[in-house]
Amino acid sequence: MDTDAKGLLMAKLQDRAKDRASDMKPYIERALKDERVREDVKSAIATAREIYDQLLGGRQLTTAAARVATDKELQQSLRDAIDDLRDAADRIQGKSTHAGRNATLLLTGITLGILFNPVTGPGTRRWLQDKIFGEGEEFEYRSDNAQ
Repeated sequence: MDTDAKGLLMAKLQDRAKDRASDMKPYIERALKDERVREDVKSAIATAREIYDQLLGGRQLTTAAARVATDKELQQSLRDAIDDLRDAADRIQGKSTHAGRNATLLLTGITLGILFNPVTGPGTRRWLQDKIFGEGEEFEYRSDNAQ
C-alpha cells in the first residue's frame, strides 16, 4: 500500500471515529449529569465485584460455574446487577416507562366499552346520569341550530 492510499484510509477512519463520537455525545452527557444513572452503574459494578469474589475466590472455573447454576442467592445478585445496568442504559438512552399512560389508555378503553356496549350501555349511561345530575332530571342535548 502506498503512502497516498494509507493517508486516505487514515482520513476515512478519523472521519468515522469523529462521527461515532458525535453520535455518542448526548448519551455521554446524560450519563455524566444524571445522578441516578451513576448510582445504577456504581451499584452494578459493586454487585459484579461481589459476585466475582464469591465465585472465583481461589476456586477453579468449573466450581464457579456449578455454584452459579445452584446458588439462588448468587443468581439473584446477578439479576440485580443486570437490572441496574439495564436501568442505567434505559436512562442514558432516554427511555421512560409508559406504565401511567398505558394504565390510562386501558381504563379509558374499558370505560368506553362499558358505556357504549349495546347490552349494558343504556342502563349504565342512565345510572351515571342519575349519579351526576340527580334522579328524575332529564338531560337533554340541544345543538346550536335547535330553537
